Amino acid sequence: MADDKTKPHIELGVYQRPDVDQRVTASEIIAGVLSLVWLVMTAGYFLIVDGGAAQTSFDSIRFVMILIAIFMPVAMIWVGALAVRASTTMRDESRRLQTAISAMRQSYLAQQHNNPANSSVEKKLEEIAAAQRKTESTLATFTSVRPSAAPAEDRLAIPSPMRMDEQASLALGTPSEALAPPLSVADFIKALNFPETAEDKEGFRALRRALSDHKVSQLVHAAQDILTLLSQDGIYMDDLTPDRARPEVWRKFAKGVRGSAVAPLGGVRDRSSLALAAARMKQDAIFRDAVHHFLRKFDKTLAEFEDTASDEEISALSNTRTARAFMLLGRVTGTFD
Repeated sequence: MADDKTKPHIELGVYQRPDVDQRVTASEIIAGVLSLVWLVMTAGYFLIVDGGAAQTSFDSIRFVMILIAIFMPVAMIWVGALAVRASTTMRDESRRLQTAISAMRQSYLAQQHNNPANSSVEKKLEEIAAAQRKTESTLATFTSVRPSAAPAEDRLAIPSPMRMDEQASLALGTPSEALAPPLSVADFIKALNFPETAEDKEGFRALRRALSDHKVSQLVHAAQDILTLLSQDGIYMDDLTPDRARPEVWRKFAKGVRGSAVAPLGGVRDRSSLALAAARMKQDAIFRDAVHHFLRKFDKTLAEFEDTASDEEISALSNTRTARAFMLLGRVTGTFD
């Protein structure tokens, strides 16, 4: 009994029967008085003023006009009275509904306060999901480096048949890329990340070497176009912190695997960037063509780079600005679905 007294009582007025006042209201009394006054005035007019006038014959039009003159104002008076009564009823119903909503809100807050288990469970689930994403990103940093015969500065990023030949003789008209210095893995990764600042001499040197390579230059130009178009919407790769995928996932994608097996590549979770890119994909045909061209070039280049790259080098590639743009746009276009 003591608990019932201390327990707060919350009144949900919506479940109560409304107190409908069946008595005559003030508006109805006023309407009745006005109607009576009007009837007395009209009766006095027709009896006193028109009473002495001789009536030779029955005039139907005059009779109708008299009825309208008598009863039309009375009808308008009662229409106004009923409108006032309906307005009062609506205000009462609105007040009851507002009381019910407030009471339900207080009941929900009291229930949440007394039973914090639900909120704690939701919080725990969010913490578990965040910890799982953090674990996957941490595991991606521990890469098993494949043994290589030469360091990244000496090995070619994308070996070409012309490079594999010893080029004993070069005839006239040899393409300029055949005479350019070979692109190393280290320069390839630096070029795809682009120079950090205007004073980044190593970054510009690697970019110039990448542009002199026929295959890589196509990807670099496509990435430049995409990064420029994304910056027009305020999307910058340095602002993105995608969940890192393990090198095995990148290798599966390079070998043509699609679906849930490569879903971790869509690790960009910035909602504003995803929404802006998706909206522009639908509205801007030039942007859409540039995105598809960039995705094709990245896919093709990754497939050639993966053959000789170590896990550490693939991990470094996935952290470049070009790879982040690929992860963002690949998720927008459903490439990883």
